[in-house]
Amino acid sequence: MESLYFSFIIPVYNRPDEVEELLNSFKNLEGDFLFEIVVIEDGSTVDCKSIIDKFSSKLDISYYFKPNSGPGDSRNYGMSKAKGNYFIILDSDCLLPAHYLKTVHAYLTSNYVDCFGGPDAAHESFTDLQKAINFAMTSFITTGGIRGGKISGDKFQPRSFNMGLSKKGFEASGGFGLIHPGEDPDLSIRLLNLGFKTVLIKEAYVYHKRRISWRKFYMQVYKFGMVRPILNTWHPTTRKLTYWFPTVFSLGFILAMVLLLFGWSIPICFYGIYITFAFILSLVENKSIRIAVQSILAIFIQFFGYGYGFFKSTLSIGILNRDPQNQYPNLFFKNVK
Repeated sequence: MESLYFSFIIPVYNRPDEVEELLNSFKNLEGDFLFEIVVIEDGSTVDCKSIIDKFSSKLDISYYFKPNSGPGDSRNYGMSKAKGNYFIILDSDCLLPAHYLKTVHAYLTSNYVDCFGGPDAAHESFTDLQKAINFAMTSFITTGGIRGGKISGDKFQPRSFNMGLSKKGFEASGGFGLIHPGEDPDLSIRLLNLGFKTVLIKEAYVYHKRRISWRKFYMQVYKFGMVRPILNTWHPTTRKLTYWFPTVFSLGFILAMVLLLFGWSIPICFYGIYITFAFILSLVENKSIRIAVQSILAIFIQFFGYGYGFFKSTLSIGILNRDPQNQYPNLFFKNVK
């Protein structure tokens, strides 16, 4: 295996403050490894050029500005410009722990794979809302097991907030598609079909800040639910019954509430047990009653948003066989050259 030369690929859209925080975390990385940073401004109206200039003498940074064509195409653009032979793709709202690159380098030099993903975690400086949403997105009792690092094996589907991809894998696959969200599992599946291995490196986590509101969180998980049936149509062998869990959970809760009105309390008791368990887990993890309460709200938003999006898209795409791009054009970016 040739020596690893890492290129960090970071698309950004109107978030200079996030870029500054992320670049600051690069300065604290442990070890003496060869790496560069490639920042791609995806048609922003508020650019981060002044931030890049502040760090240009301290870090090896390349900065590109291009018309808006979405995060997937921007990552492809960055990888095509990068000098390294192994790309690490980050979202601009992430922070790197000091050991991150040392952990990745150690794993790849002893267990090389062409694609890896890492989980996300909540930094102590995060707001209560960010910590509550992080719990919902990472806990093993929700749909967030992938992000929380609970799933392993050589068929892991990395997420692009924290994803590694070899130059060889990028060139063979053509990189990300224009669907968003969903461009990362689509790429992972295509890589697996091409014979590349993917893996979860549990220790290579990032702090995923998620500057988000309850409304934005709902829209995010709703879109996650919308794209999954599209991916199932493109890649039929990846269909799983577990993708129906949020929909079943949501419909079951509504039914349990209706039955409660007629004196049937047993179904809602099962939900009460689940809520209590989730509350205790969040309380232990976050050491805050306030965050634990918000975690329950975040879980319900996650399940209802994803569940509704999944059911709606399954009906249109999976049953009525409508064309995904014509039916949901807001889930696809146009490739601007």
